[in-house]
Amino acid sequence: MTVLVPAVGAALVVAGVIGMVIGILPSPEPPAAPRRTRWMSRVRLSRRSRALLAAGVALGVLVALTTGWLLALVVLPVAAVGLPALLSASDGRGRIARLEAMEEWIRSLAGVLTAGVGLEQALIATLRSVPSPIRSEVSRLVARLRARWSTEAALRALADDLDDATGDLIVANLILGSRRRGSGLAEVLASLAESVAADVRARGAIEADRAKPRTTARWVTVITVAVLVVLGTTGDYVAPYRTGPGQLVLALMLAAYGGVLVWMRRMAAGRTLSRFIGDRAAREAVR
Repeated sequence: MTVLVPAVGAALVVAGVIGMVIGILPSPEPPAAPRRTRWMSRVRLSRRSRALLAAGVALGVLVALTTGWLLALVVLPVAAVGLPALLSASDGRGRIARLEAMEEWIRSLAGVLTAGVGLEQALIATLRSVPSPIRSEVSRLVARLRARWSTEAALRALADDLDDATGDLIVANLILGSRRRGSGLAEVLASLAESVAADVRARGAIEADRAKPRTTARWVTVITVAVLVVLGTTGDYVAPYRTGPGQLVLALMLAAYGGVLVWMRRMAAGRTLSRFIGDRAAREAVR
């Protein structure tokens, strides 16, 4: 009984880490969902995370039964779900790939426009060579144009599909071109492509710098886990931590370590630029 009470206290402490980990996991948020639905969608785990959680629970039960470390019932499931999320590479590379795809697409669009083709026909013609990261978005744009949507409405829907500040800038220039029907849109898009290419190079350099501390934290965590496993299975060095108060102290230290990882992850995440076109940007402005 004296061992169970500190173990329950440790479970409550480490459960706080679960909340921090779940808080940084990305999840889609429906635009008009009630507050309770948004909260439930935020804590919903992916299939991979559920599999890792099940494996962590099974391993925690096995370790607790064989070694007497009751803290493993909480720590191992949390580590199985949290460590891959905290130490994995960020989605910065994916955003850079999408920017590169946008830059390539508007270059292609500018080339088609120089041949004297109308904007709508040029947008449809670029579908054959659009890069894969934004192929689905451009495909929906072409489908809307073929369904007799107005050009501006279809472009604003494209801005929502891209959901990116750079995409808003591209769409804004296309909307202006659809209104004025001038001959300078190709030159504007070519200049915009150069600007996006410079942005891609800058973001690539920043992402390379951000990857260094993540790699260091990953190796430090691996070494720490290996040392804890060796010390927990051999020798009397960790014998004081087998007691109830000792496991509570160990849970506090592990929770502090997890909090540092969460802090580091949030510091390296960066901030996305605010959007200014589309229904989603309008809703955010109202909020």
